Amino acid sequence: MDLPYETVFCDLNEPLDLKKAIIEANRCYYCYDAPCIQACPTQIDIPSFIRKVSNQNIKGAALDILSANIMGGTCARACPVETLCQHACVREKSEQKPVEIGLLQRFATDRFYAEIAQTREHPFKRAKSTGKRIAVIGAGPAGLACAHKLATLGHDVTIYESKPKSGGLNEYGLAPYKMTDDFAQKEVQFILSVGGIKIEHGKMLGKSLKLEDVKKSHDAVFLGLGLGGVNALGIPGEEHAGVLDAAKQIELIRQTKDTSKIEVGTRIVVIGGGNTAVDIAIQMKRLGAAFVTIAYRRGQDQMGATRHEQELAQKNGVMIQTWVKPESIARTADSREARLDVVFERTELSPEGTLRGTGLHFTLQADQVFKAIGQNLIRETLSIGSISPTIARGKIVVDQNFQTTIAGIFAGGDCIAEGEDLTVTSVQQGKQAALAIDRSIRHG
Repeated sequence: MDLPYETVFCDLNEPLDLKKAIIEANRCYYCYDAPCIQACPTQIDIPSFIRKVSNQNIKGAALDILSANIMGGTCARACPVETLCQHACVREKSEQKPVEIGLLQRFATDRFYAEIAQTREHPFKRAKSTGKRIAVIGAGPAGLACAHKLATLGHDVTIYESKPKSGGLNEYGLAPYKMTDDFAQKEVQFILSVGGIKIEHGKMLGKSLKLEDVKKSHDAVFLGLGLGGVNALGIPGEEHAGVLDAAKQIELIRQTKDTSKIEVGTRIVVIGGGNTAVDIAIQMKRLGAAFVTIAYRRGQDQMGATRHEQELAQKNGVMIQTWVKPESIARTADSREARLDVVFERTELSPEGTLRGTGLHFTLQADQVFKAIGQNLIRETLSIGSISPTIARGKIVVDQNFQTTIAGIFAGGDCIAEGEDLTVTSVQQGKQAALAIDRSIRHG
């Protein structure tokens, strides 16, 4: 089914105009001990920027946001505000209708980006050059945030990125309905325009780069690798054609201009319960799939996707099946069609609170099955050469300053164990790591 581009890739939420933004901003109580600030991983002064929106000081509002979170534009679109700042809003507690902080943040940053596109005046300036050279591995949210902060502190930064575009998850991993109008690249260009940052694409750690060589030629290294590996289902039949990785499919959709070239099955099963599962389910439904089912082994309260994301999926026509575990996938074909038969076992909690099967099975038929059970760190990228940071439970180990077990090598974002796998968390960790790198370079 061919759907209009506007339907497939339309904005998830309609942006506010000036009138609506002012009305919404005036709902804020401007709390002195604002709980919304504490709920924001980047500690944006939310009451301050909202008051400036209400006074039509859009530049001031945007600077409040971007000074704390250089990717405030993306986070306004993709952050789970319903579990962070808006969940903590006083109006949420009293009225169950919080101030629309995310939409106000998007309003301020979008207006500001439009203004500086005309004036070419960057709001952040570089400090006097220190002559120090820092390598950043990965041009995702953590790497870009780290590079930007280091550049403003006067250091020269080179980012090494394996993919042809910068942006990481923002460019390749977020569903198109969350990131329209090529916004990820606009934000990258804004970040780079501060100066002092050079990006080399097509450079992958473990292939064209060795960590020991990078360390020798730079004063410090930051690893913002993300999670490039895909967790396997570990069941018979997952190697069949039509059993696909959800993250790679989102990347394909994001990078394909002609969506008619994307294969879309009539019946789709998504295995997993996080944001990626919801993203691929909604996007495939919008691309024309007739029946889309998310299958998750536990209950809705245990899903990685928030209730808001779950409800969004259901509003888009996606069915959510909980307490079901995939057992096998078989490919069958007859004279009429080829299909995938996914056998599930119903699950339950034992009296001890552990997940167990009930012995009851059922089958879902699908044209495509998407695996969305999480990603993992590709260890091989770090194990080539004579040095390698310690890895525990599949993540890079860091201390309170985001330094790995190798002096001079730092890490942040999804590749470390600290915090949630969110863009806003990665941005904060990249920024904090940059400050730690700066201290280590200046003071030893």
